[in-house]
Amino acid sequence: MSVEPAKLQDSLKFGDDFELDCVAGQLRRSGRILKVERIPVEVLLFLVQQRGEVVSREQIAEKVWGKGVHLDTDNSINGAIRKIRQVLKDDSEAPRFIQTVTGKGYRFIAPVVVPDPKPEAAAAAPGTLMPEQPAVWFRGGRVRGLGISIIATAFVLLAGWGVYARWFEFQTRPLGLGGRTMLAVLPFENLTGDAGQEYFSDGMTEEMITQLGGSDPEHMGVIARTSVMHYKHSQEPLSQIARELGVQYVLEGSVRRDPDTVRITAQLIRMGDQTHLWARDFDRDPKDLLMVQSEIATEISGEIRTALGDHKPIAPIVQPALSPQGYEAYNLYLKGLYFWNKRTGEGFQEAISYFQQATAKDPSYARAYAGLADVYALMGGYSGALTAQSMSQARAAALRALQLDDNLPEAHAALALIVQNHDYDWQTAEKEFKRAIELNPNYATGHQWFAEHLAWRGRFEEALRESERARQLDPLSLIIASDNAAILLYARQYDRAIAQFNAVREMDPNFPRGLLIYAAYLHKGMFAEAQTVVENKFAANSPWQLANLAYIYGRTGKRAPAERELRELLDINGRQPVDPMVIVLAYIGMGDNDQAIAWLEKGYAAHSNGLTSIKVDPLYDPLRGDPRFQDLLRRVGLAQ
Repeated sequence: MSVEPAKLQDSLKFGDDFELDCVAGQLRRSGRILKVERIPVEVLLFLVQQRGEVVSREQIAEKVWGKGVHLDTDNSINGAIRKIRQVLKDDSEAPRFIQTVTGKGYRFIAPVVVPDPKPEAAAAAPGTLMPEQPAVWFRGGRVRGLGISIIATAFVLLAGWGVYARWFEFQTRPLGLGGRTMLAVLPFENLTGDAGQEYFSDGMTEEMITQLGGSDPEHMGVIARTSVMHYKHSQEPLSQIARELGVQYVLEGSVRRDPDTVRITAQLIRMGDQTHLWARDFDRDPKDLLMVQSEIATEISGEIRTALGDHKPIAPIVQPALSPQGYEAYNLYLKGLYFWNKRTGEGFQEAISYFQQATAKDPSYARAYAGLADVYALMGGYSGALTAQSMSQARAAALRALQLDDNLPEAHAALALIVQNHDYDWQTAEKEFKRAIELNPNYATGHQWFAEHLAWRGRFEEALRESERARQLDPLSLIIASDNAAILLYARQYDRAIAQFNAVREMDPNFPRGLLIYAAYLHKGMFAEAQTVVENKFAANSPWQLANLAYIYGRTGKRAPAERELRELLDINGRQPVDPMVIVLAYIGMGDNDQAIAWLEKGYAAHSNGLTSIKVDPLYDPLRGDPRFQDLLRRVGLAQ
């Protein structure tokens, strides 16, 4: 039988020192108000009122959000329960307060004290503890008075020292990136009740990462979007997330919006001692959204610097209010980001559509042009098609973005990628990569691409340092981890490369870049292992599969099957031209250096981005003594 809701009770007490104010909707500990969002407090109040009873998700949703509301319960209820457990320091595996009843819901299991002004006259309700004199139990009986004070003081001191020791160890351990404090912005929760608004909450997450990354880069590193999105809808404890990401602070938030108002709720948690340092609710007009994001970023940066003992004020980030056209463009831009981050052919096409709509709404919106530049710069590599047209479109978009705003890191990085992969202009590319990183030291992709750039020029020590910076900023990114393995491959550190590729494949056995492990197998002479990867993981009868099989058969002396694979490859090329560098691979494996050089020249004429690695890729070792190859190296700008 459920307990009557506490509408006649001012407060409820539980645990050692928690008090839930039913009137004010506040949670206190030892009289101090804890910073907890409204939704988690409402869920906790409902569970405490129904203590001892299993409360279903449907009951929680109806009580907190109202009957008939279509809610993403994974996103909202799980998130509320997780936040309650964080502030109560409750363990889901060994709960003291909230028990998960698999398949049914949740149960509040701690005894609850109902304060009464006349406790001697009150009768204890079933399952309710009445206030009494403090007592400590020992095997020999009950100890009171002075003995209690001494023992309690000792316990408090010991417990306090344990907490402090753990906090000190966490706070003083080596930080990331040049000693900077690291922060993670966890995915903002979509509390609109409309799954179609996911793009908006995801966009808010990415926007806050960008804002915080630029607010105080000298002191604070911010984990990239790719890694934090692993925790969307996650029920993992914050302490585990902090360990996995290597951060000292976490920002959590949620978004509600209607046509006239946007509500953003955010809270900053210091992970060393689970302290909620800062929490705010913002109810604003949608046109003020950029200003709110800047305000949050400035306040959080200031809180972290104060916590670290640096009390110098943070200069506020000034953002203008959006015009109606500007807000529409911004909304379309967020939709473009949502699809761009899917990294699929369909996703790229959707992203292009939304970015183009954004530029049509507001032709002065530089970030939408930068988004277009990023899509066009990468889509050719994902599709395997020739890249001349998409690179031309990328260049136009990047230059337009820079014309409108020369301080956009993404536009500088996109331009660097274009002049590197299409123009083979290594000096300009390096300058643009450095400028992108200077503008946003927390831009993980900028560090990743610059690391690859350095590796292709044979500067492996610098490349690995830059790759490590990218990995610290985006520790769960499969593409950054794969590129790190590729650098090891180019540096001829095959065992380390294989180990790193295997780490990627443990996370996702089919991640395309992780399949480059076959190349490390090839150059280590492990042809059977390489062939297994190519046959089982590459798209059947695709140009890349046929070329690699021709290479493997050629290297292992199986001339007939090598020629068969080559004929199929050339037949495909006759119907739909493929990147000439794919065909180069087959001829090198078969030992036909003349044809390999001839197809390299075709690749050069087509401005293939496959030529960027020819200085360091072990694949081209059989050609390095050929003067024609050395001349090509010179023309590609990689002779030195």
